Amino acid sequence: MVFVWLTAFFLVVALIVLVIFQLMCLADLEFDYINPFDSSSRINKVVMPEFVLQALLSALFLLSGHWAMFLLSAPMVYYNYTLYQRRQHLVDVTEIFNHLSREKKRRLFKIVGLIVLLFLSLFWMIWSVLLEEDE
Repeated sequence: MVFVWLTAFFLVVALIVLVIFQLMCLADLEFDYINPFDSSSRINKVVMPEFVLQALLSALFLLSGHWAMFLLSAPMVYYNYTLYQRRQHLVDVTEIFNHLSREKKRRLFKIVGLIVLLFLSLFWMIWSVLLEEDE
């Protein structure tokens, strides 16, 4: 049980790092520290690993029987899937300035959801460690 929560904790931390990296690239672009091509290519390199890690996290919760955590992480997987199906998951170099505020808001909502998952998985990890010590 602790292994599941430890794995979930590290997956959520990795997801938070990827999304913060994308936000930093967008902020650098907004303040004109980086050109649109470099910013777009850096963001586009980490979008698919982010989607895969999010799907792995949800699958981990589903397969381990943690239904509440699965239900909290499933909407983000569905959102990522719809972005991928509509071909809106990658940042376009020519349109990045027009969609900059929307892209930042999208990632900020992801950060909020991931922080909730981080705290919940940390809580459940500590809870399961305490339960194993009692037994």
